[in-house]
Amino acid sequence: MGRAHEVRAKAMAATAAKKSKLYSIYAKEIMKAAKSNPDPESNDVLRRVIEKAKREQVPSDVINRNIEKAKKGEAENYDVVEYEAFAQGGSNLIVKCLTDNPNRTITFVKTVFNKCGAKIAGQNAVSFMYDHLGAVGIKGHSEDEVMEALINADVDANDIEVEDDMIVVYTEVSDLNNAKKALEEAFPGITFEIDEISYYPKDTVKLSDEEKEKFTRLLDMLDEIDDVSNVYHNVEL
Repeated sequence: MGRAHEVRAKAMAATAAKKSKLYSIYAKEIMKAAKSNPDPESNDVLRRVIEKAKREQVPSDVINRNIEKAKKGEAENYDVVEYEAFAQGGSNLIVKCLTDNPNRTITFVKTVFNKCGAKIAGQNAVSFMYDHLGAVGIKGHSEDEVMEALINADVDANDIEVEDDMIVVYTEVSDLNNAKKALEEAFPGITFEIDEISYYPKDTVKLSDEEKEKFTRLLDMLDEIDDVSNVYHNVEL
């Protein structure tokens, strides 16, 4: 499928440098995941969010505090909403938000689109051009070893790619946890370098310098919206 890691890199990668935004995103994701079941041992979604938060060096206090809120029934209600848009030079994007007020969020997102020359699109007008998949990446094992582990566990992989010294397995979203468990059982103690559910563009576009400048401004302004948790796009930056 040719999903090189740098192509797959999220537009929100710069968010890692903005700790308050990063912590806020994970607080919302943890509360949402923990609302139905605050025990990560029996809640695969919560466990994955916690593991990812730790990889991004989110403090334990942030994680534990929001799990406790869920346990006490104090967690706020957050919904996932996604907006699709067309932008410069044949580019497109999907904006994922975690919000307790969708009316507020769409107002902010539309304002940025208008300022930056993007046009909001209808549902599925953009997303059909992406693969919505789970992905896990590990190091220290060969492609053949990974394939054997998945086959032995009867787990289907959409694709397996070798990126430098890392093996990346792409699965249907519903198969992600099964793939992780298969690899953990085959290779005890492994660390997942990648563990995500994401949108991957089927094709990418290259923008002119002027178009790229405008597109980058669009991403930066979306990053400033507290409700925006991630942005996926098809631009080679």
